[in-house]
Amino acid sequence: MKIATFNVNSIRIRLPIVLEWLDRHKPDVLCLQETKVQDEHFPALAFAGTGYHLAYRGMKSYNGVAVLSRIEPEAVYYGFDDAEPEPDDERLMRVVIRGIPIINTYVPNGFKIDSPKYAYKLAWYARLRTYFAEHLSPARPAVWCGDMNVAPEPIDVHSPDKHLKHVCFHEDVRRAYKETIAWGFIDVFRKLHPDKQQFTFWDYLRPSSLDKNKGWRIDHILATPPMADRCIEVDVDIEPRRGPNPSDHTFLWAEFSA
Repeated sequence: MKIATFNVNSIRIRLPIVLEWLDRHKPDVLCLQETKVQDEHFPALAFAGTGYHLAYRGMKSYNGVAVLSRIEPEAVYYGFDDAEPEPDDERLMRVVIRGIPIINTYVPNGFKIDSPKYAYKLAWYARLRTYFAEHLSPARPAVWCGDMNVAPEPIDVHSPDKHLKHVCFHEDVRRAYKETIAWGFIDVFRKLHPDKQQFTFWDYLRPSSLDKNKGWRIDHILATPPMADRCIEVDVDIEPRRGPNPSDHTFLWAEFSA
């Protein structure tokens, strides 16, 4: 099973990029984040001839998640189902394919360290760990992927010493992320490439960031141990980031044996 993730940064704007990548790479599952479109305006018809099933939940101009899959999901769930007032169903979805739960998340950015949005981001990770404990088991196959808005280690961001107070690299958010992973997930990119520096995001507000490789690894695919043991390949496709009108992120994919 080939599973990919991509922060599309507007599905309507990047639609040609997504369609071309699907046709060329033919993943079994593609998780999208930051689709930035209300459900009634999602370009679903554009995928009608691709052979992919589609599930999505979004809102105008912000957030939004979607999953494309070759096999129709056995179940689809949106958002947290806890007692918190914000279900965040446009940031979190879970699909079950071939009996395997696949969680697609667009984790809040956090804005600034001293802002309520950063506190919300830290709490979001705590909620997510509870969500995993309620719906999954570390002893059974499951995959969690998406834009996590965290670079876990210094190798995962350019010039780490300059980003110690950044909302995606601050020690608090890195700790929150690692505590969530500790529930029972393994970073499959780092498992297969323990010493490789590979980014998934290059800020397009800084035009030279890609050429100078000043990026971040903030998009991740993680798996529970039984699933991680089946991961045979994982890579980042940089070419879509080099193409016309790109997202500031690019595609990350992992291949799991049967």
